[in-house]
Amino acid sequence: MVVVYQRPDSLTDVLTHYCPGCTHGIIHRLVAEVLDELGVRERTIGVAPVGCAVFAYNYFNVDMAEAAHGRAPAMATGLKRTQPDKVVFTYQGDGDLAAIGTNEIIHAAARGEKITVIFVNNAVYGMTSGQMAPTTLPGQITTSSPSGRDVTLAGYPLRVAELIAGLPGTSYVVRRSTHNVREINRTKKAIRTAFQAQLAGQGLSFVEVLSSCPTNNHTTAAEALTWIEKQMVPYYPLGDYKVIDAVARLN
Repeated sequence: MVVVYQRPDSLTDVLTHYCPGCTHGIIHRLVAEVLDELGVRERTIGVAPVGCAVFAYNYFNVDMAEAAHGRAPAMATGLKRTQPDKVVFTYQGDGDLAAIGTNEIIHAAARGEKITVIFVNNAVYGMTSGQMAPTTLPGQITTSSPSGRDVTLAGYPLRVAELIAGLPGTSYVVRRSTHNVREINRTKKAIRTAFQAQLAGQGLSFVEVLSSCPTNNHTTAAEALTWIEKQMVPYYPLGDYKVIDAVARLN
């Protein structure tokens, strides 16, 4: 018998709470597969703060810590500095990292903390009924912008990968997506490189992943993926925003 599919050891055997069509589950699996393939599961610590992924500690079969809203990079900093042999990652949504946690991620990146950040951008506050987030697109309708985001009042959405890439302490900063199989495969490769950068002792590695929120965008699961491709990707271009030479040589 040839096994073509099985649950990664780094995932627990439980059902997730995510809505049908949400790609958090896909991203979880990619992270778990990478941890298994790198052989680091037993020395990995994940940090999840408030957001749709607040229950990540139930899904990842690694040591997990729960941080206050937006504070995952600060907690990860403490964990990595006191236990430098551990592999430490944060798993954060845009309502967390790009809003209340902006200070934490910017300063962790500026300091070059040797951690890996998985940043899930679905352009809305998913857990709290779909309010406008810092990443909500111009004109996008949310519960707190019922007429669409007006940039003259609310400002422009933050392009976080570009912002983080400009900080000197970062070693690897990319944006990927989950809207089709090709992009999912590219996302996994990026997540692997991000962890390899940490294992090589390089500065903060950061993977932004465009995701879907069918519930709050009032779409079907299939339409949610099309929404990523047609609406999000044009504003948030996919690509590599910073790859230092030491990381480029890892692949």
